[in-house]
Amino acid sequence: MAQKSYPSQLVYGLDIGTRSVVGTVGYRKGKKFVVVAISSIEHDTRAMMDGQIHDIKKVAATVKKVTAVLEKRTGVKLDRVCIAAAGRVLKTVMVHTNIDFEDDKIVDEEDIYTLNSLAIEEAYKQFLDTQKSDIRFYCVGNSVVKYYLNNTVITNLLNHKAKTVGVDLIATFLPDDVVDSLNKAVEMAGLEIASLTLEPIAAIGLAIPDRFRLLNIALVDVGAGTSDISITKDGSIIAFGMIPTAGDKLTETIANGLMVDFNTAEYIKREASISEEIKYTDIMGLDMTVSRDEVEKIVAGVVDELATLAADKIIELNGGKSVGAVFVVGGGGSFKGYTEGLALKLGISKDRVALRGKEVMNDIIFKDKKVNVDSLLVTPIGIALSFYEETNNFIYINFNGEKVKIYKSQYLSVMDVAMQIDFPADGFFPKSGKAVHYTLNGAKKMARGLLGEPAIIKVNGELANMNTPIKENDIVEVVESVPGEPANITISNLGGFKESIKIYVNDMEISLPKFAAVNGELESGYYVIKDGDKVEILDYYTTSQVAQFMDIIPEDGSICYVNNKPADENTKVYENFSVYWKLTDGKEDNVTYDDLFGEEKDQATTVDEQPSEISVLVNGAPVLLNGKSSYVFVDIFDKINFDLTKPQGNIVTKRNGNNAEYMEQISDGDVIEVFWEK
Repeated sequence: MAQKSYPSQLVYGLDIGTRSVVGTVGYRKGKKFVVVAISSIEHDTRAMMDGQIHDIKKVAATVKKVTAVLEKRTGVKLDRVCIAAAGRVLKTVMVHTNIDFEDDKIVDEEDIYTLNSLAIEEAYKQFLDTQKSDIRFYCVGNSVVKYYLNNTVITNLLNHKAKTVGVDLIATFLPDDVVDSLNKAVEMAGLEIASLTLEPIAAIGLAIPDRFRLLNIALVDVGAGTSDISITKDGSIIAFGMIPTAGDKLTETIANGLMVDFNTAEYIKREASISEEIKYTDIMGLDMTVSRDEVEKIVAGVVDELATLAADKIIELNGGKSVGAVFVVGGGGSFKGYTEGLALKLGISKDRVALRGKEVMNDIIFKDKKVNVDSLLVTPIGIALSFYEETNNFIYINFNGEKVKIYKSQYLSVMDVAMQIDFPADGFFPKSGKAVHYTLNGAKKMARGLLGEPAIIKVNGELANMNTPIKENDIVEVVESVPGEPANITISNLGGFKESIKIYVNDMEISLPKFAAVNGELESGYYVIKDGDKVEILDYYTTSQVAQFMDIIPEDGSICYVNNKPADENTKVYENFSVYWKLTDGKEDNVTYDDLFGEEKDQATTVDEQPSEISVLVNGAPVLLNGKSSYVFVDIFDKINFDLTKPQGNIVTKRNGNNAEYMEQISDGDVIEVFWEK
């Protein structure tokens, strides 16, 4: 065939409907779309019912006839076609997903792509959780409802500075057999799929332009087998749905009422919209005549039922409330009483529910001026226009040796393909080994296992990652990630645990080994914590435990002090605390370690020395010490408000900028610091 030339590429859109196949061929001219030719041929038999192909061979034959007619009219060989799937078995999931950045950053295209991908992945997980059958579903499209910048709604995230970004997104899913049957019918007709969309998306793209989507509007596409419904609000499509009944129910009611076969009833239904009287032959072979009014009475109950079902679904999809207006397209919606009934059920004015046809075709130019421009053409032309959206292209990818069919969105990554074959999402990321759950001082804790190796991803033999873009016929290889070693944590690994506690006993530094109680039993720092253990860190000794550890028994007549305050055998002694035992035989001075425990050591008392007075600076405030002949560091605690009995960390003691010991002698004018280090 000699190819005729056109100003730009011809696009072939095909609406494979329940009653007929409608083909549209056209091209884009600026903002306009020029329809070069349209052809509509009805199925010879009920090869399709309720939007589902039942006889692929017969549907393919009808597609082939439509294509032949259009090739003759356009003078061009048509080999690629845009198609749409009906919403009869369409499943939708609405999700909200956030990404939190460590610091404020400028949002780029990769951030937006990652955000959308995470939302689609979450929608797919939620969808699978609701499925109770083995039917495989594919994500065939998604629609962003809203973006969020730092939890505030925004139209476009790109180039904004953000700490958090979020998205509300609708993902749509179809079972494999629906698309397979469409694909097979098109292939048998000698065509290749250029793009795939959904009928409700195609219809709303033309019937409700972007400038109207700020309004809360419903679109009802009343076909033969299904009524597809879409809802817009705040500039976005917020919901898709359908009811599994439409124009065919009117036809079946006429068939039963007038005793005619289905095809004759379909003829009567259509003629009733343009003629006052319709002549027909019933199943007995009798020639009959019926008026338009009689036909309308026969189907009045069904029209009311269809309007009620559509209104109920609109309210359900719109969050339990009515919409501001309804646009109706498709042949079934043109029957008398439908739009009026829909308005009544929704509780809105009749003039807010209207058929949409010629009114939305301002940017459509028809070469054939004889074409009847009405609501029947909205979906067929919308399917052709979907080609320019560059979404939902149908391609094949080789994933780990398996041929995967996928519907290409604007951005398609390794992760998108993995989702289609139920590859586990966590199979890409390093997995932690088995965790250990335990309690530490009454608080619930968890020790994670070590991270394993991440997945090894290759695209066409080259190393890649899960966000690597892919295209048709790419070869993707993924070796699933593996878990790491299980958690291994000892008591000595716990935060705040030290191997020993340092205290001072009568001016002598003592190091005491530290222990922990595990399930009531004392364990050292080498103990490996097990799942379910109850661990209590013992960061103190009692005075009696101090004496017991040192294998000593204080002399009779001694009294114990902890941090210069009287204490008993159960008083707790923490890190850097001082313990003193003093005799009660009238001596006022501290006794030495040897005095207390009976060991020989020469150390004279200072009772004969005269008292003196010194002034020091403690934590920036002057402190006067008097009543003694000399003073050591711990003497300042008698003069300042510093509670040593309630530890708040490790105590730090400094004199003139250097670390100081409790029994270190201090002098007049010294600068002293004492504080808790957390």
